[in-house]
Amino acid sequence: MGKKQIGIFVLLMVCCVPFKTLKAQSLHPGTPGEGDVEQMFYAALSKKTVEDNAGAAAVFTKILEIDPNNDASLYELANIKKLQKKYPDALPLLEKAVTIKPDNSWYWLSLADVYEKNNDFLKLENVFTQLIRLNPDKPDVYFDKANALFLQGKYDDALKVYDAVEKITGPSDDLTLNRQKVYLKQGNPDKAAASLEALIAASPNNIRYYLMLADLYNSVNQPDKTAKVLERAKKVDPNNGLIHLGLADIYRDKKNVDGSFSELEQAFSVPELSIDQKIRIIAGYIPQFADPNARASALALSKLLVTSHPEDARAHAIYGDILLQNDKVSEAKASYKKSIAINDQVYEVREQLVRIAMGENDLATVIKDGEEALSFFPNQAEMNYFVGLAWLQKKDAKKALTYLKNAASLELQDKELLSQTYSALGDCYHELLNNKLSDESYDKSLQYNAENIYTLNNYAYYLAVRGENLIKAATMAKHAVEAKPNEASFEDTYAWVLFKQKKYTEAKTWMEKAMLHNKDKSATQAEHYGDILFNMGNADAALQSWIKAKEYGGKSAGLERKINEKKYSE
Repeated sequence: MGKKQIGIFVLLMVCCVPFKTLKAQSLHPGTPGEGDVEQMFYAALSKKTVEDNAGAAAVFTKILEIDPNNDASLYELANIKKLQKKYPDALPLLEKAVTIKPDNSWYWLSLADVYEKNNDFLKLENVFTQLIRLNPDKPDVYFDKANALFLQGKYDDALKVYDAVEKITGPSDDLTLNRQKVYLKQGNPDKAAASLEALIAASPNNIRYYLMLADLYNSVNQPDKTAKVLERAKKVDPNNGLIHLGLADIYRDKKNVDGSFSELEQAFSVPELSIDQKIRIIAGYIPQFADPNARASALALSKLLVTSHPEDARAHAIYGDILLQNDKVSEAKASYKKSIAINDQVYEVREQLVRIAMGENDLATVIKDGEEALSFFPNQAEMNYFVGLAWLQKKDAKKALTYLKNAASLELQDKELLSQTYSALGDCYHELLNNKLSDESYDKSLQYNAENIYTLNNYAYYLAVRGENLIKAATMAKHAVEAKPNEASFEDTYAWVLFKQKKYTEAKTWMEKAMLHNKDKSATQAEHYGDILFNMGNADAALQSWIKAKEYGGKSAGLERKINEKKYSE
């Protein structure tokens, strides 16, 4: 058993009972049916070996009907009950076994396990007294008894047991820690501290003892003493990361921000300090990123992280994350690429690079990096979506379709991703001239998110182009312009739906808004505006608008016809 928790050693010992011992204990010369009992015992053990516990229990029970004092069968049956978590049933079996064979350590250990499960520490104390009687030179059993006494609040008795251990093993860290636990329970932290100071005096270069003492003072809320101990330790080992982390905590609690951060910087410069611990500290800044100082601190620590752990992919990955949060996109990309060069099996890092490329509209990189990522992680819905969207924007709807269908089939929970995926599928099917599947995809997109304004806009526009279901189109287009005011493309769509409904005055108003809010000169908007003007009876103004559309780059055959014939045509 470990020295801090009863039970582990017990269970290990119980599991290790050799069959030879059990066979010897099962024999009771002179009892009726001795040969039968022995054969039955072997049969029960065989069933237990193949995990037929019910069958084994039945045979052990039968043995006990023949020979109620068969201690080995009592023990074996009790262990089966324990496996079934029937501790109340196991208890009398084991109590009887130790009565029959009080010098059998295995029986006492198994009984200790049951008492522990029942939190019966008084009886547990007696078990360990018996085990000490049987094993007087085993320190683990003394620790077990001391722990049982501790749990009963018998602190002075526990200390006496630790004194007995020390006579066997000599002084040790485990003894110091366990005594310290008792002193604290007794409300005597000074005595606990004195025992640690004695260890420091004996081994002044052992930093572990300083840290134990600092932890002690910290546990009893004495920050000044904690700081003094850590400062002493720092003089002994100025490059110990744990010392600097401890001081950083103390200074932070005292609102000494600069002092705390200085200690963190020193801790992060120590390669021997666990990178996991450093990453947790950096992650602790993330919820505070609304504060520029928190972002700057995380950035400085992340830079130190890659300096002290240059060959660890995680260091470069989190540095990339923090750089990105600080809007240092180019540097973030470089850091992510270093991370992948060290370990190419981390999906999240690859996704970050693809997201950056998508944000920069670098479609070629999205496709290249995205397809490479999918060669490692083919079942990632989001990556399939990114690659599919990139192919769609490159006007290759057939390639886009495969990835987008994959994304839709792989994602089961994320409603927003599903809405975006079906929206893109709607665009895809439109490009492939499959209006039925396009409409079905848009409808699914809105089922997952009725507020997806891009779906509302595109769906409304394509219905208007086809002149179909214009009431539905008008409702969706109006919803989009209300959800996102002053968006030129949405205003253009709403104007075009109104035009198709022959609501020319309203269409003119919304098209003028679209042209006002569009930073670029749009040939499509100019052509549509001309169509609206012509249908309102202003042919001259319509012609001028169509001519502007051509100047803006409009090349449709319909536009040429309108200019040449000076009239509107579908």
